[in-house]
Amino acid sequence: MSARLQVVAYHDGWDVIYEGARNAESHHPTREAAVFAASAQAQRDGALLVSFDRHGNEVVRHDYGRTTARWIA
Repeated sequence: MSARLQVVAYHDGWDVIYEGARNAESHHPTREAAVFAASAQAQRDGALLVSFDRHGNEVVRHDYGRTTARWIA
């Protein structure tokens, strides 16, 4: 199972934070900016990206840990 990177509303903006982490990886003024930053980080880390709206409802989910490439032997 891959790590879970989340985009969540926090105060006046949006945080990118790993589930269970104490501190956010980054903070952004808009959800779009946070999702953009989280996507790049999730790709690097092979993480599951989950984005929420201000009410806590899941909006986007993408697993960057899964690969569609297959080896041909």
